[in-house]
Amino acid sequence: MSKRLVIVSTLDSNQPFGAFTRPFYLGQYLAKYFDTCQIGINCSAVNYAQSVSVGSRSLRLYVQAIQKCIEEFQPDIVYAQETLPGLAALIALTLKRQKNCSLVLDFHTFSAFEYWSRLSSVANPFKEFLQFIKTYIAQGVLIFSGNPIIAAGESTPQLISQWYPRRKSSNIHCVGNGVAEDLLYAQPSSNQDPYQALRPAKIVVVVAPKTFQFPSNDMSVSMTIEVAKRLTRHYQKVQFVVIGRDSSDIAQQLPSNITFIGFLPKRTDFVNYLNYADIGLLPFPKQAVAGGARNKALDFFATKKLVISTPEGLRGLEEFQHQKHLIVTGYSPEEMANTVLDAASNLEQYQQLVNTAYLLIQEKYSWSAKAQVVAQILTKTKVT
Repeated sequence: MSKRLVIVSTLDSNQPFGAFTRPFYLGQYLAKYFDTCQIGINCSAVNYAQSVSVGSRSLRLYVQAIQKCIEEFQPDIVYAQETLPGLAALIALTLKRQKNCSLVLDFHTFSAFEYWSRLSSVANPFKEFLQFIKTYIAQGVLIFSGNPIIAAGESTPQLISQWYPRRKSSNIHCVGNGVAEDLLYAQPSSNQDPYQALRPAKIVVVVAPKTFQFPSNDMSVSMTIEVAKRLTRHYQKVQFVVIGRDSSDIAQQLPSNITFIGFLPKRTDFVNYLNYADIGLLPFPKQAVAGGARNKALDFFATKKLVISTPEGLRGLEEFQHQKHLIVTGYSPEEMANTVLDAASNLEQYQQLVNTAYLLIQEKYSWSAKAQVVAQILTKTKVT
């Protein structure tokens, strides 16, 4: 008889990107190993397992939902992703005095480090500092609870040991993000090129959805605009397209060589836009910190795009190397603009980088492979 697993996260089917991706796809493949139930904000997209929709980011509602699930579903393992679900699960299991159920935590990122890194670059440093204090305490509670932790990026265990030096790192495991099958094994599309009106220019695509408390995407959009400004006279060679934002979101005047197409609610449309693009851009400045591997980087590699990135754009993807899998530039918009122009003018010369990156994605970065590793960790976890 298979073990019963409850995955608790902030999964929101109305926003199928960012924090949605990891619990949704891991859950889809973990359902092959466990009798699974998902608890999230809106689980309407979960069609592979039982699910419970909490409806909001209320700690109280999460605790109540988990307690009810413990009574009715009787899980062997609760796998809680991110800080709020982790705290809720810890509280629920403590209140229920559940002795036959283990708790495993999943840190998508090390939030305190993110907030600390952005203090000097945000509009309201005081608010950012309060968020830093709150997340530092909250993640500290989870870290010192002694439960196993799965980290979405290799830097997270290092940061935990630096910021919480008394925490032993023996039961911290690294399992990064993966790529969905529809991208990894996408067949040639018969759909019309969505960039037809911008041709014959090469299309440089940036994915930057507006997400809850995640200003790093805002910073990437600002840097994209600065890069585009430097290439306006080369509009016939290079056009920039931002997926996930409307131009009405941007206060400043925009150059003529950048297009904002807004959020694409249909997954098939998103895949089509990626398939027809020429270059995937990861224009993240040094302050735009993220803890786990950036899903958008993996999506670019999986759809065989030449990727141009700053060092920060590759956080959590240290295995991908400059001039072997992609092109890594400095943080200067001028340098990135020159690199983009050269790549767009000589795209065929970089095809080997594209091929090498795709082979690495196929070998190690499918969600199926990631879920298999997570399943092994969960199976070995003992009740504490």
